[in-house]
Amino acid sequence: MKYICLVLAFLLVLLIAGCAARGQIMDGDGMVRTFEYTSITQDEAKKMMEEADGYVIADVRRADEYAEGHIPGAILIPNESIGNTPPQELPDWDQIILVYCRSGRRSKEAAKKLADLGYSRVYEFGGILDWTGDIVKEEEHSEEDMEPAAILVVRAGERSFTAELAGNESADALMEKLKSEEVSLSMHDYGGFEKVGELPWSLPSCDENLTTKPGDLILYAGNQITVYYGENTWNLTKLGHLNGTEEEIREAFGGKDDLDVTIFLEWTE
Repeated sequence: MKYICLVLAFLLVLLIAGCAARGQIMDGDGMVRTFEYTSITQDEAKKMMEEADGYVIADVRRADEYAEGHIPGAILIPNESIGNTPPQELPDWDQIILVYCRSGRRSKEAAKKLADLGYSRVYEFGGILDWTGDIVKEEEHSEEDMEPAAILVVRAGERSFTAELAGNESADALMEKLKSEEVSLSMHDYGGFEKVGELPWSLPSCDENLTTKPGDLILYAGNQITVYYGENTWNLTKLGHLNGTEEEIREAFGGKDDLDVTIFLEWTE
């Protein structure tokens, strides 16, 4: 009996340690407590910035968007970079985290992911498009220092969608391949929730358990690319997300017919 008690005590220590590593805590009934984020107005966010101590402002847009203008003091943590591990920029589980993006969509996604990781004080306050406070820009460079930026474009029939890339090795490898050639695919329907096409080359996989959303651009088995217009949960590698409404995505990619799709890069000055 003494041996069994020792084993149970050891397992309890491991459970508590595991919860602490994820930023979760045990409540009074011995259950693991999880957290939810709170949506607040921009006026409320400004008040917290004026009155609170030790908060952090998280800009969850892309690096190029951040450079064009961000809220003073905000740190860049792209939404696509937030996965199953806590961001290094956020070591304090109980710190006030104020999250914003461009229009309010990515900020909600990022805030939920942070709360799911175990951060206990996450506040989402929409997009910088509605911000009436100060905005700062990154230091400007000369034209010789400026490099053209590549934007991933997916053309389906007569519709074209730009994509926000995931911050992983797979997305980087896809962009590198597309620098030398565009890719034309004949994509077929699978499962009533995605279009699938075979790539002419393989890419490295960074699989994780995902529940897809309409517009998700996914790598499957290393050499197949899929565009989801519905939901599915599986071990997949996310390459990015198409910029379009759910209705636009379903209109462009839904249905049982095969679809000719071209994936290429556009360059901005």
